[in-house]
Amino acid sequence: MRILVTGARGKVGAATVDRLLQDGHEVTAVDIAPAVYERAREVIYVQADLADAGHVAAVVPGHDGVVHTAAIASPKHNPPHVIFQNNVMATYHMIEASERSGVRRFVHLSSETVPGFSYPRRYFHADYAPIDEAHRIRPQDSYALSKRVGEELMDASVQRSDLAGVSIRPTWVQWEGNIERNVGPIVRARGTDKSASFWSYVLVYDLADLIAATVTADVPGHEVVCCAAADNAAGLGLHDMVRRHFGDEVELRPVERPDASGISCAKAARLFGWKPQRSWRDLLDEDGRLLPEVQEVLAAGETGVQRGWRAIS
Repeated sequence: MRILVTGARGKVGAATVDRLLQDGHEVTAVDIAPAVYERAREVIYVQADLADAGHVAAVVPGHDGVVHTAAIASPKHNPPHVIFQNNVMATYHMIEASERSGVRRFVHLSSETVPGFSYPRRYFHADYAPIDEAHRIRPQDSYALSKRVGEELMDASVQRSDLAGVSIRPTWVQWEGNIERNVGPIVRARGTDKSASFWSYVLVYDLADLIAATVTADVPGHEVVCCAAADNAAGLGLHDMVRRHFGDEVELRPVERPDASGISCAKAARLFGWKPQRSWRDLLDEDGRLLPEVQEVLAAGETGVQRGWRAIS
């Protein structure tokens, strides 16, 4: 397939580029950063502002599938109206151009924040654990709202066109370059810290595997699927930690393993045959420190994310 990947200079986009190249696909990478003209590239790279409909109309034609990872990825570092406008309009333009160009598969990177309990101004928490796609939706912040609107745009598109696709709701995305800083403190906390997403996380390479599966799948309509590691970042019993921090306010639902993630990926397994294969334990020791062999791979620039960056630049 010829596949376009937006946000290709981000960690998710880069890991996706690397995975799609391994699978033998022809990849076009798109981001807002300037191209590097002096080096040969394994993929076509196009600088484009996806908030501009003209830019999008120029880059989308000629592709069989689109993976849309580009977004302002947090509600914390930009004015709310900028986040909402950028994320919604970029997604709108990408979907519209894909319809007009005859793209058959569209993968939209949504977010675990869509239900609303990650960044609420007025606090509330999830109704049950593990969380799944059926949880009620009550977003308050601009980022979660923008991702929810993206899902609605996908719903509208598949009703009016032949486009089919998936909105993936990944939880906290980790790779070798950030996991010690992010997950390490949770490992060391031994379950004493509270978590809105019930200690869930995902390795970027598992997410890239799911993206590769969904962009090539023959599943009609628009489906929303969660994406998380099989285990939780604390490495302890999920039910025990939920009871300790939330009492009886959170319904406990069955899990496949005691240290299960706080987010269920059963739907992704059912529809796309995908199950997460990686754990923080592959990268960190029991004190949350990066394993020596992982430090060596990172220093050598041989991680999947770094390979993706090299393929683009």
